[in-house]
Amino acid sequence: MSIKVVGIDIAKNLFQICILGTNGRILSNRKVKRDKLLDTIRQLPEKTALAMESCATSHHWGRVFQELGYTVALIPAQHVKPFVGRQKNDANDARAICEAFSRPDIHFVPVKSVEQQDLKAIRSVRKRLVENRTALANQIRGLAAEYGVVFPLSVKALRSHLPLAIEDAENEFSPVMRSLLQTLYCDFIDISDEIDEVTQSITKLSQQHLRYKAIKNIPGFGPILTAAIISEVGSGKQFQNGRQFSAWCGLVPKQNSSGGKSSLGALSKNGNRDLRTLLIHGARAVVRCRTNSMDPMGAWLRSLVTRRGKAKAIVALANKLGRVAWCVLSTDCEYDINRAFKPL
Repeated sequence: MSIKVVGIDIAKNLFQICILGTNGRILSNRKVKRDKLLDTIRQLPEKTALAMESCATSHHWGRVFQELGYTVALIPAQHVKPFVGRQKNDANDARAICEAFSRPDIHFVPVKSVEQQDLKAIRSVRKRLVENRTALANQIRGLAAEYGVVFPLSVKALRSHLPLAIEDAENEFSPVMRSLLQTLYCDFIDISDEIDEVTQSITKLSQQHLRYKAIKNIPGFGPILTAAIISEVGSGKQFQNGRQFSAWCGLVPKQNSSGGKSSLGALSKNGNRDLRTLLIHGARAVVRCRTNSMDPMGAWLRSLVTRRGKAKAIVALANKLGRVAWCVLSTDCEYDINRAFKPL
């Protein structure tokens, strides 16, 4: 009997493998130890479809299985959960993966290349360093405020004002507090230097991509957002159009339609949260700097801000910039302001 799909529930040591036949029956559903997994998969016919949840280590196994000549499909975990049933266990999870694979409307996740994985890993390290610096900055502001010294909110301003406050003999800082703030300031500088080094690594690595310069020419796209697009989207061929990409980023409104009546709500916020956040930050910078420009983008922004307000205009611009980035990434075209921002 021919095999339709093999569902693999990924784990650290014990993997659950469910084999579904073309007649819809389960041919096998058993556990396999990690050191026996490849031997078990090699016994399957060539080009067999292997389905897994898109989770930790799934891209690694996807690359390994693809090198062996198998077809790999990574399924978002939220699309697998409805098929698990009442009892959750490894056997039901593997079976649910097979059932989710058979659904016609499932949007699979492409297996990341090693280059994409490298770029995503460096971005994750940078994100953790930025969060640590933000926490440290907030602690410094909170401790200093108890002595009547208040610092501006920006990181740049804190970096320049803190040494002056430590040396100022007229404020209420005690010797113990001055010594503590000096230690915290050194930690703050070290983390900032690490962030700068990691940012340079991200820029150098993403510049090796063929479409890096074309994407970076889009307004609002700096090195970090460009690297995020490259590492998360890849070639962009998995999306049929720009709207599918913006929906994957969660930049389209929710639908609650019935009886022929269409009702749109707030943002769906589905998909990639980090990429959506970066797109909105990039759009916010464009709105701040380009609203008064006399080019087609400026006219488009002024009209939208007048009709819908600044906040909604920022999200709408993030949606448009995301679609433009997908078009530039998935095709050989370049950014054209006259084509991207037609009069409303």
